[in-house]
Amino acid sequence: MSFGAYFFLAVLEGTVSAFVLALTALGLSLVFGVMRVVNVAHGELFMLGAVIAWWVSQMAGDPLSGFLLALVVGPLLVGGIAIAADWAILKRVDYNPEATIVATIGLLYIIQQSVLILYGPDARAVEAPFYFRVQFPWFGYSGYKLIVAALSAGLLLATWYLLKKTRLGLYMRATQYDQETAQAFGVPVRRVYAAVFALGGGLAALAGVLVVPIQQAHYLMGHDPLLLSFIVVIIGGLGSLRGTLIAAFVIGISDGVISVFFSPTLAKILATLLVALVLVVRPGGLFGAKPA
Repeated sequence: MSFGAYFFLAVLEGTVSAFVLALTALGLSLVFGVMRVVNVAHGELFMLGAVIAWWVSQMAGDPLSGFLLALVVGPLLVGGIAIAADWAILKRVDYNPEATIVATIGLLYIIQQSVLILYGPDARAVEAPFYFRVQFPWFGYSGYKLIVAALSAGLLLATWYLLKKTRLGLYMRATQYDQETAQAFGVPVRRVYAAVFALGGGLAALAGVLVVPIQQAHYLMGHDPLLLSFIVVIIGGLGSLRGTLIAAFVIGISDGVISVFFSPTLAKILATLLVALVLVVRPGGLFGAKPA
């Protein structure tokens, strides 16, 4: 293929990755923005979504039924686990920023080792719910990957609607702006925290369900999504949803292009260097609030 064809393929791959990354990083950004909690276990919630999708697909038998069922069961189960973790762990340490980092590191290992015991160490494939190829002038491209991008875009729009047009979204924005004032006006802050942690986990699980037919379900697959989500959130600005989305597309597309023409390792190195540069020039991130 010509350079133009390779570049178009790289942009396509990067765009699909960017949508999934935006969905994953948005959950991490919401949790930090509202709760001021750095959830180190966020990648394991992504991994749980993928593993649950494998279990559901095995029980359903039919790939399409299993996929549709996993889109419902995955985020619900992971959201329930997130609510239980909020009640059993984060609430007990009073959402102290330093303590929650240690607590979520512990949660990471609890989830990871539990999946290792119950699921095993092997990477397992999940059959895509449908197969078709979209024919471009130079090559055919996976239709499922384009569906993943479209579904991710729809879920991002649904999350935006939840945040901007619903009472829960109003409560979340009020809590993010000033917790004490929100509580004084009757906002149930602790319930909002539980809902936000569940929403963040559910978004990560949805990303895992969407991506597992492209990758394979594995108990260590949460590492890369966690690293890239942190990179996106730091560059975009902690707590900034607009910054998270923009940074996800910058990192996702550049990662796709660099991975195709050079290597995935170089893409991760350059993304990490970009984080360091942003932290030096603008510690709050490109779209985060300026420090007082």
